Amino acid sequence: MSEKIDNLILEHLKSIQSELSDLREQNNVILKRLTHLETMVARMGRDLAEMAAERVEDRHSIDRLRERIARIERRLELVD
Repeated sequence: MSEKIDNLILEHLKSIQSELSDLREQNNVILKRLTHLETMVARMGRDLAEMAAERVEDRHSIDRLRERIARIERRLELVD
C-alpha cells in the first residue's frame, strides 16, 4: 500500500515539475516579447525626439527666411 502512495506522490510531483517547466518556458517567451516591445517604444521615443528637433530646425529656417524677405521688401520699398 505504501508503495502505491509513493508512486502516486512521485507521479504528481513529475506532473507538477512538467507544468512548472512549461510555465518557465512561457515566461521566457513573454519576457522576450516584453523586451522587444520595450525596445520598440524606446525607438519610437527616439524617433519622436528627432522629429521634434527637425521641426525646431525648420522653424528657425523659416524665421530666417522671413527676416530676409522682410529686409528685401524694405530695401525695395515694397512695404510701408
